[in-house]
This record gives sequence, structure tokens and C-alpha cells, in this order.
Amino acid sequence: MILQQFSSADYARSLFSDTVAMGWADPKAPMPRLLGDEVLAIEQVSAPRAREFASGRAAARNAMEQLGHMPRPVLQGDDRAPIWPAGLVGSITHTGHDALAVVTDDPAIRALGIDMELATPLEPNLWPVICTQNDLLWLAALGPTQRGNFAKLLFSAKEAVYKAQYQISRCLIDFHALDLTPDLATMRFTAILRQDVPGFAQGTRIDGRFLILASSIICAVEMRSK
Repeated sequence: MILQQFSSADYARSLFSDTVAMGWADPKAPMPRLLGDEVLAIEQVSAPRAREFASGRAAARNAMEQLGHMPRPVLQGDDRAPIWPAGLVGSITHTGHDALAVVTDDPAIRALGIDMELATPLEPNLWPVICTQNDLLWLAALGPTQRGNFAKLLFSAKEAVYKAQYQISRCLIDFHALDLTPDLATMRFTAILRQDVPGFAQGTRIDGRFLILASSIICAVEMRSK
């Protein structure tokens, strides 16, 4: 019998439009080669963290190649956010098992956000840190055994929104800056900004999509020009 191997990217591609390429790399594999000044980002980090960083960059270059671009460095800014080559927009996420990157050269796409988390319950003591009152009311309507897993979904979705908005606003926001409502039937979510952020007014709606796999939760945001 032949067993076919699938990566998270095989399932997660559908979270983005056709003009967005998704690359995957294995953080457990030997560390891939870094390009140029990318090496500066791993000078003072642990070996596991260095492998995660390098696998994320490898995934990003895989996505660039899918778009027909030569692989180029993705440097790390002082804020630790990726600095994408001119003409490209992207986002990177990784766990100890997978690294995913999404990249596009579509000028209609202003920002991308992707986040992947292990599909394990979020500890209850972290719920008030992550959740607004509206988020907690949504969790309360679920069965007691479901709440930890869906609290992790709220966390992941807010991370994806944060990554996307930061590419435009360059503004740090906390988890309470967003009210988030998932639609479990359609696997989509809506985030509402609770404060003004450069480039976004209070009350701005940001839509996203999510995927729940056996081992991971993946959330995606694609911001397009109006």
C-alpha cells in the first residue's frame, strides 16, 4: 500500500485567492541555507528558533518561485516583522512541525496574514488575556469541552489579523483591540477593530478564513484595495 504524504499547505491553500502562493517547509529538517543578511536574525537565538526562522524563509522562497520570482532574502526588521522584497507582500507562520509562508505580487492585495497554532486547548487562565467580553460571551455559548479549543481559534485568528493590519498601520495592538466572531458553519471569521489604528478607523471590519485540522489550526487574512 502506498501512503501519500500531505503538508499543511495542501489543505491551507484554499484559504487564499489564486494570486497568492503558499510555500511549506519542515522545521525538523536540516536547517536550510539563509540568504544575505538573513543570518543576522539568528546570531543570538537558540538552535530550534534558528531552524524555525530558516524554515519560514525557505517556505517564503518556495512561494516566490511559484510566482515566477527568483528567491530573494526576507530580512527581519527591528520589530522582528519580515521585510518583503519590493513588489511582494507576504506573511510567515510556523510551529515545531510546519512552516508556512504566503506571498503575492498582486497589486490589489494590500496585506496578508497567516497564523498556525497547534490544535490544543488554550489554558483558561489565558482566556481573559486574549478575549474581549464579546469573545467570552461567544465562548460561553459553546459546550464546556469545546471552549478551550475554540479559545485557541480566537487567539490564532487575532494573530492573523494583527499580522495583516501591522503591514499597513505599523502599529502594535493588543488582543482586546479586536472583537472576533467565527462562523463555524462557513469556516470564516469577522474581526471588528475597537479603536482607531493608522489606516483603519474604529469599527473597521476585517474578514478572514480558518481551517481546523487534526493537529493544527490555520487562520488567514487577505486585505484587498477597495
